[in-house]
Amino acid sequence: MAARDPKQEDSSGVAVSTLRMPDPMSKQLGAISRADGLPVSEVMRVAIEEHIARRYSDEGFKERLRKVHEEDRDVLEDLGIEG
Repeated sequence: MAARDPKQEDSSGVAVSTLRMPDPMSKQLGAISRADGLPVSEVMRVAIEEHIARRYSDEGFKERLRKVHEEDRDVLEDLGIEG
């Protein structure tokens, strides 16, 4: 049997992921979502969107991301996959 990809994408283009967190964090997240009248998944999506926006506005992070991208490109070229 083939290994299941832990981050699958459904037919609507939405990735499905599993997040493990300590019980106290899960309880806090549940309380926040109930107080806001939102599903836990929506509270998590908003938090992730905000995190991504902060990272992409950070020049130091963008430079590290460029470096990783270049390193990955070099690996692909070495493997004859890209180039």
